[in-house]
Amino acid sequence: MKKNESAVNSVKTPPLWLALVPIMFMVIVLPIGIMVYDATPHVPLILTTIVAVIVVMSLGHSWESIEKRMLKTIALSLQAIVIILIIGALVGLWLAAGIVPSMIYYGLDILSPTFFLVAACMISAVVSLAAGNSWAAAGTVGVALIGIGQGLGVPLPMVAGAIISGVYFGDKMSPLSETTNLAPAIVGTNLFDHIRNIAWTTGPAFLIALVLYLILGFKYSGSGSSMSEIALIQNALSGHFVISPFLLIPPLFILVVLIFKIQAIPGLTFGAAMGAFCALFVQGNTIGEVIEAIQFGFTANTGTELVDELLNQGGIEGVLSVVAFVIIALAFGGVLEQGKILETILSALVSKVKRTGSLISTTVATCYTTNIIGCEQYLSIVIPGRMYLNEYKKRGLHPKLLSRTLEDAGTMSSPLIPWTTCGIFMYSVLGVHPFQYAPYAFLAYTSGAMAILYGYLNIKISRLPIEEQTEVTIEQNEEMSKANV
Repeated sequence: MKKNESAVNSVKTPPLWLALVPIMFMVIVLPIGIMVYDATPHVPLILTTIVAVIVVMSLGHSWESIEKRMLKTIALSLQAIVIILIIGALVGLWLAAGIVPSMIYYGLDILSPTFFLVAACMISAVVSLAAGNSWAAAGTVGVALIGIGQGLGVPLPMVAGAIISGVYFGDKMSPLSETTNLAPAIVGTNLFDHIRNIAWTTGPAFLIALVLYLILGFKYSGSGSSMSEIALIQNALSGHFVISPFLLIPPLFILVVLIFKIQAIPGLTFGAAMGAFCALFVQGNTIGEVIEAIQFGFTANTGTELVDELLNQGGIEGVLSVVAFVIIALAFGGVLEQGKILETILSALVSKVKRTGSLISTTVATCYTTNIIGCEQYLSIVIPGRMYLNEYKKRGLHPKLLSRTLEDAGTMSSPLIPWTTCGIFMYSVLGVHPFQYAPYAFLAYTSGAMAILYGYLNIKISRLPIEEQTEVTIEQNEEMSKANV
């Protein structure tokens, strides 16, 4: 017991300059690794984690305590990892089964270039809202929408941006979403109060995004593919796959079961099983080919290069890089949390904030920064949520205002950064780099901007009841008394 107390007492809080060391190291090595050596973010982040461990150990933390925190943080991602692996298998199977090709084939008949971006955003939003999972929506309907957009001649960065806006709107507003449950849980507020509150910023932001997609659609309506090019793609699909309305049943079924609140893992697993059934009995694939699609993804040989590039993807092997990065990013986040690295940096920021609008702006900036530094959207909700909760209460602001801001900035900024787990996953399934689709992922910007605007104009700024504000004041006085003693 005395040994443990002595170990705790020997742990020091990092000074600001030392807390900045791993952050500055990452700021240097990540761009060099990605831009100069064309590397993935994995190795630079591993090197940054090593530097962070050295810094944290210099503060008196033992390796055992750091390792324990790393493993605890990684454990938070186990459900997400399972979902990623299932989506990899599902994409491979749905391609082999002709499900995605059928969605692309019929989508080319129905959708026009002018209204495609608006439709892609709304369809993605509906699927994500039902699924409560942006990754599930992007890995299923998002893949098909990319193919339809390519066939219609709509620039793929715009298509991916519209999909990102849609899937993250649905994810943010769904009571089934992990982040939508996490944000209010971190600050101690009610889930449905949180959802009703974020509707005030997310709703207008989503409408603004749709208007911008409509404007882009009219601008590019004349640059779409000709009917002959669309016919070429459809002929390549119908020549290689059995195209049938029957194959639209699996995605519709998944949508229905998710509406009835079937959890993501069993829902997606059943969707993958339906894909295997269709691959075997509709497309006539062998069991060996189905296993290969699950493991390595689908390989198309339609004779049309454009179609082959679109369809050659999926499989468990195809998402292992994402899984590895999730683990590395959360290990790094665990080290930062153990050493109170980000808390030290954020404390320096909060001390300069005076107005409510400034506090919300700082929270938004912190969430963006945490995503850039921590590489994981969970950390961009958990760390700022823990850091700012007392500050919001001290100012008489309701915790649901903080949870709303965490979602407006932390959840929404995560797919914009190429080295976050969300950015890497979206790149792997949509095939468009985050730097390319970021300018068109309008909801990611309008959502955070709306939060800041409301703060400065004092619109929908929820405050604590008077009696709770009094309790906070009493607690502050007691803390000050103890500090003086």
